[in-house]
Amino acid sequence: MDSVILTEVVGGLGVLTLNRPKALNALTLEMVRELHTVLLGWAGDPAVHGVLLRGSARPVTEGKHSATHFCAGGDIRFMHDAALAGDLSLDDFFTEEYALDHLIHVYPKPVVAWIEGVCMGGGMGLAQGARLRVVTESVRMAMPETRIGLFPDVAGGYFLSRCAGSVGEYLGIVGPHLHLTDALTLGLADAHAQAASLGALIDAFRCSPAHDGETLMARMQAHVAANALLSVPEATVTSQLDAIQRHFSLHSLTEIEDSLRADDSDWARSTLQQMAGHSPLMMAVTLEQVRRARSMPLAEVFRMERTMVRHCFGLRKGAESETVEGVRALVVDKDHAPRWRPARIADVSAAEVEAFFEAVWPVRAHPLRGLTDR
Repeated sequence: MDSVILTEVVGGLGVLTLNRPKALNALTLEMVRELHTVLLGWAGDPAVHGVLLRGSARPVTEGKHSATHFCAGGDIRFMHDAALAGDLSLDDFFTEEYALDHLIHVYPKPVVAWIEGVCMGGGMGLAQGARLRVVTESVRMAMPETRIGLFPDVAGGYFLSRCAGSVGEYLGIVGPHLHLTDALTLGLADAHAQAASLGALIDAFRCSPAHDGETLMARMQAHVAANALLSVPEATVTSQLDAIQRHFSLHSLTEIEDSLRADDSDWARSTLQQMAGHSPLMMAVTLEQVRRARSMPLAEVFRMERTMVRHCFGLRKGAESETVEGVRALVVDKDHAPRWRPARIADVSAAEVEAFFEAVWPVRAHPLRGLTDR
């Protein structure tokens, strides 16, 4: 079997490649552990001055082209099966995934995320901690967790809440796909480049090594600037910033829904249609999450979200979990007819939302108690 993580040090650049291309490089516990181990080792390795994180390409099959995707998120089928089986490795997955994402945020050497194709959920958790986030022409970013009865975790509360105005509430609740123009405008990416130029970038380090992190980053930025896309798509999400602010700055999810219903625009109707398939409860939880996280430091956001995700599988156990039901409908049975409880936004109570933020562990026993900010 091929390794799920490929590693190579090329002229001072540590290249980390996620290698589950048939699964769009969705993260498993094994991948999380390997990434964490390699990054810890490279942090103290004098031969490594920076890290490049990328995804592998799907193999070419008859009638289909090869496509490269950064990371589609966590392995949600595993989450579903583990929750039903009472498998405690589910807890390990979230604890270790969040610790990995935090490590990237505070890593002592520059990390560059080269983002092609799908970058969602857990992929965003990896990418958003990088010092340089490079998006390519095929990028599709999103935090679509409310669609499966979850919330935008992996520090989603942190990086969504740092978007301008109430855009973070909109991105977390609705989960729209962002192309490169929107990602750059919202501060979720730093630069754009042609995907095909990556090979030349790595070859340049192979031929002429970098001898320190500052030089490595200067060369990275010069390469990206020289290989920028000649044209970029027009804004889609960010063309609606005024409408997003008007609706998603309102106090409650019910008020947001009512405001959208009163808006006779194609955009408002499309937004309501997207929300109609999501968990009402988890949209309300997400609204609260983003607003709480706005005033929290990074490590505290990770701890809050670790508590929240424990409640996703603990407040209602097994098949009763909103998350398990969402994954069942989307991935397992594929009937796309989740039985959400409550079924309507108007029926979500404040107490149901508040329950997701109640402490599970004493502070001294929290599984992420050791995380610190820079």
